[in-house]
Amino acid sequence: MDKIIRITLGVFIVVVVVFVAFLTYTMFIDHAYRTSLNSTYSYSCTITTDAVLTNVTFFVPVPANTGGNSPVVTRISAQDVTGMPADWNAVLFDTGKSTLLKITASRISPVFPAGNATSIPIQFSVDVKTPRVIDTLTPLVDDAVFRPVQSVRDVTCPTSTGSFTGSPRCTEYLTTIYADYTAAPDTRLSISAHVTGRNEWKIFEPRFNEYKNAIDVLMFGDNHGWITTKGWLESGIGFYDAPVQSV
Repeated sequence: MDKIIRITLGVFIVVVVVFVAFLTYTMFIDHAYRTSLNSTYSYSCTITTDAVLTNVTFFVPVPANTGGNSPVVTRISAQDVTGMPADWNAVLFDTGKSTLLKITASRISPVFPAGNATSIPIQFSVDVKTPRVIDTLTPLVDDAVFRPVQSVRDVTCPTSTGSFTGSPRCTEYLTTIYADYTAAPDTRLSISAHVTGRNEWKIFEPRFNEYKNAIDVLMFGDNHGWITTKGWLESGIGFYDAPVQSV
């Protein structure tokens, strides 16, 4: 009987030790993840012209979720935007399904470096930290992308995307940009916008996951209205072995 009790007690002690070790390890992993987690949206818009534009009005999408809520609106509303020209007027519009940045300027003139025939792009950007984990797997459904989103289709990811750990998914869709301006017939104007949603953390070594979303449009001469253009989305990039995906 004493032998049975000793065996039972020994098994119980082993179980307790294993349980405490597992609990301690789990708590360490969870604490390391939560204290090192850093979730950031990086948004930029680039406008390049090779000739003078006058009486300019642009409506450019900014990243927003399905409810029209955008992580960058507070910074833009406060005029806390890196690279925004001082003579541009920028106002946000919430349509309910998308968020647009209205840019107006009486004149936009290209700047050419000495000896260079290519003008310097005008780029403004915003980086915003968020207290919640960004949905980098299904951002079209749950997170901030350039909207409206129509005619969604899966496409083959470029080779460079496949170099990351994870199972990247690439998607094309249609969206719109508004451009109203006067220019010479041979003027070339491009507008592009990019957003990256990225989660970073460190438990035993650095880890991350992210999505990338971009829109680009190229115009020639005058333009006076809405333009349909392609949106490009790469999601599921990086590591998805974090202990939790929300905090």
